[in-house]
Amino acid sequence: MPRFSANLSMLFAEQPFLDRFAAAAKAGFGGVEYLFPYTFDRPRLVDLLGENQLTQVLFNLPAGDWAAGDRGIACMPERRNEFQDGVGLALEFAAALNCRQLNCLAGIPTGVNPELARQTLVENLKFAAAALARQNVRLLMEPLNTRDVPGFFVNRSRDALAIMDDVGAPNLWLQFDIYHMQVMEGDLATNIGKSIKRISHFQIADNPGRHEPGTGEINFPFLFSFIDRLGYEGWIGCEYKPATTTEAGLRWMADVRAGSAA
Repeated sequence: MPRFSANLSMLFAEQPFLDRFAAAAKAGFGGVEYLFPYTFDRPRLVDLLGENQLTQVLFNLPAGDWAAGDRGIACMPERRNEFQDGVGLALEFAAALNCRQLNCLAGIPTGVNPELARQTLVENLKFAAAALARQNVRLLMEPLNTRDVPGFFVNRSRDALAIMDDVGAPNLWLQFDIYHMQVMEGDLATNIGKSIKRISHFQIADNPGRHEPGTGEINFPFLFSFIDRLGYEGWIGCEYKPATTTEAGLRWMADVRAGSAA
């Protein structure tokens, strides 16, 4: 049966962030993920995970000034030192939260030669992978669609896999966001099947609208069954914008669990 984690950056958004941990546990989630923990008190996050019996599944490496439009800095040569410092900070939080996966967002390389951006990304991923390996943490990289994030440097799964090949780190894995890849490349089952041995985390949202499964064109019951048959044992992160409220839109998860138990 799939293990679903709640992306607290998007789910339960009507509640203050720190209240979302209890809300996720009450809704039946066993794990949580979110964009960044860095502005929160580490001991408080640890307490919230323990009080609600939740696993910290994932968060992102520091990604620059999010409010100003940064979506990662890993491909930006002039910000290499900032990236490396961010890796150290992320590992401090990962150790405290017992988080075994960190995601790297490549960024939007405005004004940077594409070859230099790619070289910088590969070198930064090598640095991060080595640092994370010393703490037995997996490094993930995630392609994002260029409709929602114009100019994002890594926007298809095949491009991410090619970069991963150049990095050559055994603890570097693909984060496959079904919503983003439906927008960019479609043919989801085929592409997932080709990549499954290199995927460490899935995220989901339906298309169009980026709402919960069942609100759009993606056949999630088929995909969940397909991913299960491929032997995937990791988490599936729910990173969608509820069409109304989170609780009202959770029927899809109950249906998946009922089908798995049948």
